[in-house]
Amino acid sequence: MTIELRPGDIKLAELEQIYRQGSAITLGEQLRTRVDQASSVVAKAASGSDPVYGVNTGFGKLASKRIPADETTALQRNLILSHCCGVGQPLPASMVRLMMAIKLASLARGASGVRWELLVLMGEMLARDVTPVIPRQGSVGASGDLAPLAHMTAVMIGEGEAEHAGERMPGAAALKAAGLQPIVLGPKEGLALINGTQFSTAVALAQLLEVWRIARVALVTGALATDAAMGSSAPFRAEIQALRGHQGQIDAAQTLRALMEGSEIRESHRKGDERVQDPYCIRCQPQVMGAAIDILRFAAGTLVTEANAVTDNPLVFADDDSILSGGNFHGEPVAFAADQIALAIAEIGAIAQRRIALLVDPALSFGLPPFLTPEPGLNSGFMIAEVTSAALMSENKQRAGPCSLDSTPTSANQEDHVSMSAHAACRLEAMTENLARIVGIELLIACQGVEMREPLRTSPRLVQILQTVRDRVPALGADRFLAPELEQGAELVRSGRLIDVVGQTCFPSLTATDE
Repeated sequence: MTIELRPGDIKLAELEQIYRQGSAITLGEQLRTRVDQASSVVAKAASGSDPVYGVNTGFGKLASKRIPADETTALQRNLILSHCCGVGQPLPASMVRLMMAIKLASLARGASGVRWELLVLMGEMLARDVTPVIPRQGSVGASGDLAPLAHMTAVMIGEGEAEHAGERMPGAAALKAAGLQPIVLGPKEGLALINGTQFSTAVALAQLLEVWRIARVALVTGALATDAAMGSSAPFRAEIQALRGHQGQIDAAQTLRALMEGSEIRESHRKGDERVQDPYCIRCQPQVMGAAIDILRFAAGTLVTEANAVTDNPLVFADDDSILSGGNFHGEPVAFAADQIALAIAEIGAIAQRRIALLVDPALSFGLPPFLTPEPGLNSGFMIAEVTSAALMSENKQRAGPCSLDSTPTSANQEDHVSMSAHAACRLEAMTENLARIVGIELLIACQGVEMREPLRTSPRLVQILQTVRDRVPALGADRFLAPELEQGAELVRSGRLIDVVGQTCFPSLTATDE
C-alpha cells in the first residue's frame, strides 16, 4: 500500500503503517511550489555576498569561515563525507524507512531550501527498496542526528552502504541496481539532510509502537494473574477510577473488567474469602498501568508532532526571502519523550514481575503449589523463570534513568548543550525486548495457575488466550528445558496475536481517535 504524505498532518496510524508494513511514500505535486520557492531563496543567497550559515560558510565552530561561490558544491559533499562517523550495529531496515519518511515529510514542508529532485530521489529509494545502512551510535541529538543522517545522505550521493534486494552493497551499486542515479548536492542541501531529529524520532516512535502493543498484552496477563491468584476484581470497578479521574486508569480498569467478565474462578470466592485486600500488584493494576498508558499517550503526542516538524537549520521563509538560524534541530522534546517511555517500560515490567513472584510463592498464591509444579521438590517448576523475570526487570530499572540530563559540550563548545535524544531512543530497544520477555513469562505462569484452578474456568475471553498459548506451549508437568518455551511466550507478546484473539475493541487506544 502507498501512503500519500501530508507534511505537517501525518497521523500516528500512517507512521505505524510505514514502520510495520514498509509502505511506499508519495508526495502531492501541490507541495512542489513551496519547495521550489524556498530552493530559489537559497540559490539567490548562495550567489550573493552576505554570509548565510551552511550556504556559503563552514559549519559549527567553523561558521565564520566564508566559502567561495564556486566551492559550495564541494562544501556540501565534504559535509556529508566528514560526518559519516557512525559506529555500532546497523539500525533495522523498518526504522531506517520510517526515518527516511519523516525526513522526506520535513523537507516537503518547503522551509529547508532543497530542490524537488532531492525529494523525488528519497521517495524512489523507499519505493525501490534502497535502504541506507545506518549505524546506531554517534549522535548526541543536537545540531540534529548528524552522523546517522549523514550515512543516509551518503547513499544519495553514491557513497556509503545500502541494502537492496536483501543484499548489503556500496551505495552507488544499490542505486544502480534500483535504476536510480546519485544526486549532486546543491547549496545547503547536505546540511538540510543531516540537520534534524529524524533518527531519534524514528527510533523512539518505533519503540513506542512496540511498547504499546506489549502494554496491552500486560493487561491480559494481569487479568490472568488476578484469576490465577483468585484475586478480587472489585478494585477494577468503574466508580473507583472515576473518583480519581485519570483517563489511563479508567481505561486500564475497563479493559481488566472486560477481560475477566464471566469468570467462574472470580465468582467462586466473592463470598467467604477471608482475605480483605490483595497485594498491590493485583489491586493497583489500574493505577500503575493507567499511569503508564497516560505517559505513553503523552509521548505519542510529542513524537507525532516531531514527525511533522521542520527540524533543520537554518530555515528558509520564502514569503519574505529570509533565511533564519534557529534551534529546531535540538532533540530535547524527543529525549524527554523517550525518557518517559523508558519509565513506562520499567514500571510495566516491575508490576508484572511482582505478579509472577506472587503466583510462584505458596504463601501468597492462595492455594497454588510452590512454583506451580504438581510435584514440588522433585521438580522446580517455574522457580528460575521467576528469577529470569527479576533479572530482566532490574536491567530495565537500571536503563530507565533520564538520558536527557546527560548533556555535554561538543564542536569546540559551539554546540554546548545537547539532548542525548538518540541515546535515549536507542536504549529503549533493549528495554522493550526485556519487557516482552517479562510479560511472556507472566503469560505462561498465569496460564499454568489458571489451569490449576480447574474445574473452575476463567472468563471466556481469557479461555481464548489460554487456548492460544496451549497451541504453542503445553502445560508444565515434570521439569523440562524451558528456554524455548519462554521465547514462545515472548513472541506471542511481541506479535500482538493475543490482542487480536481478544479483539482490538477490548483495549484502549494510543490516541483519542486511534489514528
